[in-house]
Amino acid sequence: MDWYQVKVSLETFTGLDMDALHVHVGVLAQIGMALALRRTLASPWPWLFVLIAALANEWYDLAYETWPDPERDRQLMESVRDVWNTMLVPTLLMILCRFVPGLFVRPVPPGETPA
Repeated sequence: MDWYQVKVSLETFTGLDMDALHVHVGVLAQIGMALALRRTLASPWPWLFVLIAALANEWYDLAYETWPDPERDRQLMESVRDVWNTMLVPTLLMILCRFVPGLFVRPVPPGETPA
């Protein structure tokens, strides 16, 4: 089973279209890499892993299925859209965790020590 068949199987199994899968897989990959690397979501390393994986996936897609010349520009724009879908939420998570970490931490009431 090649990578394309894995993606089609995942689409069939989940009932989600490819655009939605890009969003879900991007977030799950970022969280998974943060856990594996023992880094926070504020770290650029999990984000960078997702970016590299998204670019590798799109490179594979472009090499696997080449559209005819008049449609080639549309195929490239589809790849750009896929990277956008994959990276939007991980980028927002990284920025928010880095610059507004209070959104993700429960405030400590006065007189209580942080856990």
